[in-house]
Amino acid sequence: MHRIDKIINNPQYNHCLSLIKEREHDRIFCRHDFAHFLDTARIAYIIAKEKGFNYTKEIIYSAALLHDIGKWKEYDKNIPHEIASAEIAESILNDIGFCDDDIYVIKKAICLHREENATGLGALLFLADKKSRICYLCNVSSNCKWNDEKKNKNFFY
Repeated sequence: MHRIDKIINNPQYNHCLSLIKEREHDRIFCRHDFAHFLDTARIAYIIAKEKGFNYTKEIIYSAALLHDIGKWKEYDKNIPHEIASAEIAESILNDIGFCDDDIYVIKKAICLHREENATGLGALLFLADKKSRICYLCNVSSNCKWNDEKKNKNFFY
């Protein structure tokens, strides 16, 4: 997974992480930080194995590590973060040598990661993104905008 190391060490990636951290400094709810990205990646990989998805570990991890990387643009410019994240992902993935086909698959998944009816890698990201949140341990869960049906009240992965 040498390209995963390249994502994690990419200057643009790290700059975006720092911008998100600045904007979420006072956020009391779940943050969009590296821990969330990595939890999403690991859960997506587990689900893929359990459900027989045919994506490589590197593709799954790349999509998950990049799925919210444009969140700062949502805060600053009101650009939906899935759109901003796909744009930033394309730049990073090009820089580290992903082929056009893989970039297309990852970008499409990132664009769909907020859609309940997504398919393929987008569906995998959607589910892993939601399951990565540990609402059952959250001290401010009662103030969260997620309704009770959406909250993770049990351990899944």
